[in-house]
Amino acid sequence: MTHRPTRTRQPGTPDQDWSAGAQPLTRRMHRLGERLRAFDRRHPLCWDLHLTAFYVIAALTDASGGWRNIAFEDDVPVPLVVTMSLGFSLPLLRRRSQPLAVLLTMLPFALVNAWTGAHLQAAFLQLIAVFHIALRLPLRTLAWSFALTLVPLAIGATRYPVGSWDQQFVPNLYGFALVALLGLAVRSRKDYTASLVERARRLEIERDQQARLAAAAERTRIAREMHDIIGHNLSVITGLADGGAYAAANSPQRAAQALEAIGTTSRQALTELRRLLDVLRDDTAPAADLAPQPDLAGLERLVDGVRAAGLPVTLTVHGDPTGLRAGRQLAVYRVVQEALTNTLKHAGPDATATVVVTCADDGAVTVEATDTGRGGTAPAEPGGGLTGMRERTAMYDGTLEAGPLHRPTRGWRVHLRLPKEPAS
Repeated sequence: MTHRPTRTRQPGTPDQDWSAGAQPLTRRMHRLGERLRAFDRRHPLCWDLHLTAFYVIAALTDASGGWRNIAFEDDVPVPLVVTMSLGFSLPLLRRRSQPLAVLLTMLPFALVNAWTGAHLQAAFLQLIAVFHIALRLPLRTLAWSFALTLVPLAIGATRYPVGSWDQQFVPNLYGFALVALLGLAVRSRKDYTASLVERARRLEIERDQQARLAAAAERTRIAREMHDIIGHNLSVITGLADGGAYAAANSPQRAAQALEAIGTTSRQALTELRRLLDVLRDDTAPAADLAPQPDLAGLERLVDGVRAAGLPVTLTVHGDPTGLRAGRQLAVYRVVQEALTNTLKHAGPDATATVVVTCADDGAVTVEATDTGRGGTAPAEPGGGLTGMRERTAMYDGTLEAGPLHRPTRGWRVHLRLPKEPAS
């Protein structure tokens, strides 16, 4: 069976395949954006320094004289104008990590700018801090930032009333609202993308867990089948060998028959084992030799083999088992097989066994297997024995009772009951 390697993506790593069906220009823009974001993740300070330098150069360029074109007072000292320009631009270096602190740092310069009437365009850099507040901080903090930006507007409108109040307030309020909405939209998009990435990660983990559980269940099933095949046939072979050794001195013909039965049983075991192992081969291997699983029609053959091993067995079947589904027939067959195998192993040389199978018309099945052996406790073997019988019974919501018979009767009893088949 071939396995393809699973490609895992670390948290925070961008998905490179989402635009596989997009237009070439969209894919190129996506790749460029991913490269820029990857560079920013690796070197955040470098990116912040370059952008802050750009804002500082733009603010100082306006401070070189262009600010007088829209200023309410054009005689503001140039050093003060330069100081205010730097006060609006330099704090942006921390805009991503501490946006509220950046806005608070700009507030004194905004108040001086409004009071002196310089009306510097660098004051609009406060909106960058507002954008990062909307992007990263709670909405309550965004409301406080709105209140902070109103104070310089109120001072400027009071000292230098130009036109009506709405002409000074409304454009600035529109700018604040648009920037805040843009930050909230980007934040929602990032949160949504992060939730999709987390969901995909959890689905990958769940898929891997399901694969491991399926593999464990398959290993358990194979171990159970191998135990039933090998354990039963080896028990029969052991019984035949013991009987053949005993008869060798007195009846060479009986010894020859025992050896022939041993060979037949061994070949059957090898055939069943080979058929089971063929299922585990690679998909490119030749097709396995397919054969039906054992059913209740094969109980007679099973009992004959046990009798040949030296255990007298009486089999009685009530009802018609042919109407049962194949899975139920296999479960009943394996339980009977395991019960007889345990009798061969643990009951002793003089034991006898009785098996009664009752099939009802509604699909319910009852099995009563008893022996007259020593009545000891059969060992609980992982993947087989009593554990395997209980696992097969649980698959069909049945009940299994196994234990020694009550005194004064000696022996061991296995009682299986499968309820009626559910309506399909």
